[in-house]
Amino acid sequence: MNLIQDLKFQYKSGDITTKLIFWNILLFFIPEVIIAVLKLFGYDLNYFDYVALPSNLNLFVSKFWTLITYNFFHGGFVHLAFNMIALYYIGRLFSTFFNQKQLFSVYVLGGVVGGIFFLLSYNFIPTLFGVQTVLVGASAAVMALLFATVTYQPFMNIRIPLIGVVKLWHIAILYLFLDLVQLPVGNTGGHLAHLGGTFFGFVYTKSLVKGIDLGAGLNAFLDWLVTLISPKKSTPFKKVHKSSKPKTPPQTNTSRIVTKDKTQQQIDEILDKISQSGYDSLTKEEKEFLFRAGK
Repeated sequence: MNLIQDLKFQYKSGDITTKLIFWNILLFFIPEVIIAVLKLFGYDLNYFDYVALPSNLNLFVSKFWTLITYNFFHGGFVHLAFNMIALYYIGRLFSTFFNQKQLFSVYVLGGVVGGIFFLLSYNFIPTLFGVQTVLVGASAAVMALLFATVTYQPFMNIRIPLIGVVKLWHIAILYLFLDLVQLPVGNTGGHLAHLGGTFFGFVYTKSLVKGIDLGAGLNAFLDWLVTLISPKKSTPFKKVHKSSKPKTPPQTNTSRIVTKDKTQQQIDEILDKISQSGYDSLTKEEKEFLFRAGK
């Protein structure tokens, strides 16, 4: 019971990266348990038929939701573990420069664009045309987060055990190179989806720098959905008494502007420190401040 309570606390207090990891893990283990129980009664169910993205366009039309659901399911424990470890570290890097709503929208939309790359490739590239396969996994979304971050801060220092300090763009280029060289070798659909996520992450940051948030529509829809399904609290009637005491004069906008400028100045100083010495050079207080400011 203590373990369950601890997990609930970790979920509620965690950021979007933590919640995404929880969702991916639960959506892996819960169906596996259900299928194992059903097999005891003679039922053999393949839930991938309902959540995996099919390469066949006609089949996809009847399962259009799989363009999103494939992004939260995995083909095995090793596949899940590798993607969740990558999501944990890359999500932390992304949160250094972007807020939590942006992280979620890049994750979802990066996966969607990766799925579109997968569909287009298997239906228009001659060597892949007619091949029947399916796609699952969060890799495209993770690649979108990685390349959104590296596009914004390519020279950020990253310390890797046994290797030393490297630039963030070195890691990104290595990932991209591995995807390209492995395209004809195996898991072609997965690598094509990675390229789609990479493309979206790059375009997202370039657009954001110009003042265009490609995830704004998704965030607005989710805000509306949360407002719609959230229970409205009734406001009890209160009797109002007038006070003869003089009212405190309202605060001027000047104090708010000064506070905002001071906060932004602290953020800029921390970001400069990251670009020069890497994220690991920050103190605990600086990391906590940057995390709060990103919310």
